[in-house]
Amino acid sequence: MTQDAEIPAHRYTAALANEIESRWQRRWAADGTFNAPNPSGDLADPDHPRATAPPLFVLDMFPYPSGAGLHVGHPLGYIGTDCFARFQRMTGHNVLHSMGFDAFGLPAEQYAVQTGQHPRITTEANIVRYREQLRRLGLGHDPRRSVATIDVSYYRWTQWIFLQIFNSWYDADAGKARPIAELESEFAEGRRPTPDGRAWAHLSDVERRRIINDYRLAYVSEAPVNWCPGLGTVLANEEVTADGRSERGNFPVFKRSLKQWMMRITAYGDRLLADLDLLDWPEPIKLQQRNWIGRSTGAHIDFPTGAGPIRVFTTRPDTVFGATYMVLAPEHELVDQLIPNVWPAGTKQAWTGGHATPGEAVSAYRRFAAAKSDVERQADAKEKTGVFVGAYATNPVNGAQIPVFIADYVLAGYGTGAIMAVPGQDERDWAFAEVFDLPIIRTVQPTPGFDGKAFTGDGPAINSSADGISLDGLGVAEAKARIIAWLEENEHGTGAVTYRLRDWLFSRQRYWGEPFPIVYDDSGLPIALPESMLPVELPEVDDFSPRTFDPDDADTSPETPLSRRKDWVEVELDLGDGPRTYIRETNTMPQWAGSCWYELRYLDPTNETQLADPQIERYWMGPDGDIGGVDLYVGGAEHAVLHLLYARFWHKVLYDLGHVSSVEPYRRLFNQGMIQAPAYTDSRGTYVEASEVEQVGDQFFYRGEPVNREFGKIGKSLKNVVTPDDMCAEYGADTFRVYEMSMGPLDVSRPWDTRAVIGSQRFLQRVWRLIVDESTGALRVTDAPIDDETNKLLHRTIDGVRADMAELRFNTAIAKLIELTNRATAVGAAGTPRALAEALTLMVAPFAPHLAEELWHRLGHDSTIAYADFPQADPALLVAESVTYPVQVNGKVRGRIEVAADAPEDAVRAAALAEVAAHLGGKEPRKVIVVPGRMVSVVA
Repeated sequence: MTQDAEIPAHRYTAALANEIESRWQRRWAADGTFNAPNPSGDLADPDHPRATAPPLFVLDMFPYPSGAGLHVGHPLGYIGTDCFARFQRMTGHNVLHSMGFDAFGLPAEQYAVQTGQHPRITTEANIVRYREQLRRLGLGHDPRRSVATIDVSYYRWTQWIFLQIFNSWYDADAGKARPIAELESEFAEGRRPTPDGRAWAHLSDVERRRIINDYRLAYVSEAPVNWCPGLGTVLANEEVTADGRSERGNFPVFKRSLKQWMMRITAYGDRLLADLDLLDWPEPIKLQQRNWIGRSTGAHIDFPTGAGPIRVFTTRPDTVFGATYMVLAPEHELVDQLIPNVWPAGTKQAWTGGHATPGEAVSAYRRFAAAKSDVERQADAKEKTGVFVGAYATNPVNGAQIPVFIADYVLAGYGTGAIMAVPGQDERDWAFAEVFDLPIIRTVQPTPGFDGKAFTGDGPAINSSADGISLDGLGVAEAKARIIAWLEENEHGTGAVTYRLRDWLFSRQRYWGEPFPIVYDDSGLPIALPESMLPVELPEVDDFSPRTFDPDDADTSPETPLSRRKDWVEVELDLGDGPRTYIRETNTMPQWAGSCWYELRYLDPTNETQLADPQIERYWMGPDGDIGGVDLYVGGAEHAVLHLLYARFWHKVLYDLGHVSSVEPYRRLFNQGMIQAPAYTDSRGTYVEASEVEQVGDQFFYRGEPVNREFGKIGKSLKNVVTPDDMCAEYGADTFRVYEMSMGPLDVSRPWDTRAVIGSQRFLQRVWRLIVDESTGALRVTDAPIDDETNKLLHRTIDGVRADMAELRFNTAIAKLIELTNRATAVGAAGTPRALAEALTLMVAPFAPHLAEELWHRLGHDSTIAYADFPQADPALLVAESVTYPVQVNGKVRGRIEVAADAPEDAVRAAALAEVAAHLGGKEPRKVIVVPGRMVSVVA
């Protein structure tokens, strides 16, 4: 191609940048530049330049490989971690930095349902594209460690971890998980009684298995779940949006009772909560997890009925004298046992819902409630509805008979699925009591002047006494302690701690997920497959669709794609007692399973006999003080209570069982911000293609028609996608990297502006011109010393960039490098001193690695810049010779003085008073405050 005559032959253009970048990417791949050595095993390398260096594990939240590929918002965190990792290599660390793919998921399966194409084909093609896009950005990943959760060699270990959890129980006394075999020994040796007191030896095999299953950390339960017909699967609470729809696909979600796999994450509630204090995480993320775990202290109270006691949990047991009715979730197991054939005498018409019998009323109301999401049911502003079940409970503290209702604002999956209603102290209970004409008794003295309805504040107890117990006059804390002691003494309840956190729903009625390593025998109870039978691979199927695809029908039931492969479902195995026929589990694991532990597989990815060699695991993740784990984890804040909570739970189980050495998986967490891009709507409010919009003055036009501009999340729906591929082609990957890192603090969201990218390109062009002659390609480097002022700025820059890089302040580090480059350009007409050229190249390397490698090579170095030593500042050159003090008089700056940096306070004071003498009018000041190195404040 002929070089444009107006452009110098060796100018740093996009074309030259792309040539340099492609060449160095090939060189890095061929040389294995970013391969991190393990201390032993297949990936050990004693000759590596960092083989004996301290280890540092840098981790990105790995992406789901969607068909749309990357847009410019996706790489923000990836470039940030790459800059940090490159800096840490240059400061003497052995850095593990790799990238994998969270590759199971509904989008590929939805596409398979629509087209019949196997989701593996779609997903693997998307992974290839992602890898190409990430490579083009010059990311320094160790490719040998890359994983995809759909790889059979990977999910074999996901299944192995599931077996560890299934074969474990939580020993509350020890505060940790223990193997099920130890629990069985306790029963067999009589150290733990069976539920009915019979000797373990007298129980049948099935009876023993049922008892043990009630302890397992992974268990099967039939309970109300979030059923999403539109996706054909159940969802965890965390996967349902605030308006009661699926996070993926925005389909309506209903409550259904189904048999599902659960993970007993609630057993770890206290540890998950307490160990947040050990973590270097953003406080908003910690707060979200604390709120989601939702630890509450109070009491369980039993209210007797003819069908057995109704147990409630309350954080305010001191208000029990004000309980004037009870409310059960429509799905509560006691409801059917409580319903009489006819309405009791004295039943109010408003309580019946207009039905002739309690049974009809309950059935009708259940249908009404089932059509609503949990969010809709619990909305404070909604109309209060419910029906009397036709039965009464006894308030244990005073013997009062109180009616039992069902209402949709009580959920079976939260707490005990029942509440004692105290309308005097609860606004929702008060509203319900008004609708149904129920009594209201205040049990807390309102503050003087209070004239509202429910009083929710604190105050002394009132109307709270009966034979043998009185709370009247007591404050809340003392009243709670006294009533809990009375409840326990009289066997009506116990003090308790509960959590908002629910056990993790772990089944999905879909095809594209990890098969469970579980089979069932004639008893219908689950049996774990031995490790020797792993992996259980997904079979091929002809039809990927769940047979429930009516997104608005709550009454549909799941039929999983795997259940239709009868030859796979029914399998003959020898599990120790001869060949027998078993039935495989036909649900699959959720997408979260593979992402709960992927950082561990990066450590030792070629190990076929262990999840990770213990020596290697401890080398990378061993305790740093009390915790250990990944040194830096970067990803989006949207994963606060999904991936992050689940991963912490799995890691703690593995820690308890001795498989990992760190208490937590991720010691330091950093949330990158979001890049937003302009989007444009026409007069109809319809989004138009942003790339075709033209700006004329302050107006925007699409094909000649005016449009409105807004900023929003980059995506196809807003038609504002900008790809990194386009940016790399037009400006070069290094320019794109520098622009993304210079836009603002990494943890702050920011708007994308393609026109501003040119500023980053010009910066790199100035760096290039300092070293390379644009006309000849020769070096512009001299052996001359650096002038004093530039040298001082250089060392201040080194010191500042080092501090900024350690704290991920990349934008301010780049600003310092731009300042240094501008100074070097201004004084370097005759050439750039080698010491300055090399130091600047080294500092630019984390941000623009291809350019830096090229300049480093041209400066005469044969080895990669990736392991060159980052510059060190000379402390002597960081000491300022003089300091400028602003001088305030009564809070206003009235002058400035420049004094020697080591001037004593008396000298600073004298100089300041001389500077502002005119403002003092010849009077002595009342006070003079000298803040060393910063300011002088004079009070006249």
